[in-house]
Amino acid sequence: MDEIKELGQKTEGNIHCLSIIGQIEGHQLLQDDMKSTKYEHVLPTIAAIEEAPEIDGLLILLNTAGGDVEAGLAIAELIAGMKKPTVSLVLGGGHSIGVPLAVAAKRSLIAASASMTIHPVRVSGVVIGAPQTYDYLSRMQARVTDFVTAHSHIRAERYRALMNNTEQLANDVGTILSGREAVGEGLIDAIGTLSDALSWLHGQIGS
Repeated sequence: MDEIKELGQKTEGNIHCLSIIGQIEGHQLLQDDMKSTKYEHVLPTIAAIEEAPEIDGLLILLNTAGGDVEAGLAIAELIAGMKKPTVSLVLGGGHSIGVPLAVAAKRSLIAASASMTIHPVRVSGVVIGAPQTYDYLSRMQARVTDFVTAHSHIRAERYRALMNNTEQLANDVGTILSGREAVGEGLIDAIGTLSDALSWLHGQIGS
């Protein structure tokens, strides 16, 4: 509930905190010993937050390690479509699908000690080496790139260059950006802490 203070009649809004940690679990179940966030639990939670009159804003805490691309994009789309103020705070790391999740909020922050990992879409298990398979992966990657560039200030050409970089990771392609580098690239809005995220939310609620 809102708390109204007599001095200046300042209104403090009620903020819901949603944590998205570990791998994003989609239709395929992950092993029990793996930290995961189940997308079928997150989706109705986001919808309920948007509809709840007693909730004024959403704080999203992110520390992801990749996961199901389709499920991650579904969560990101819901966050991006919310009318209520939303702010994301990347802590530790934002790996793969964590990038669109971070930029989906109206304001994105990253801890100075955190990082963002950008690399191409991958699939696990048996892959049929057919043109249709490569076309599907290309289209999926385009969806991720389009979403990230539409909700941040990084250009598509630069994002693809970071994604396909062969000089940084020993056995892989991609780029790991420190918190300040992610801000410098226009991927994340600013370096920030919990207090910064909450201050921004309260400012949006009170405006």
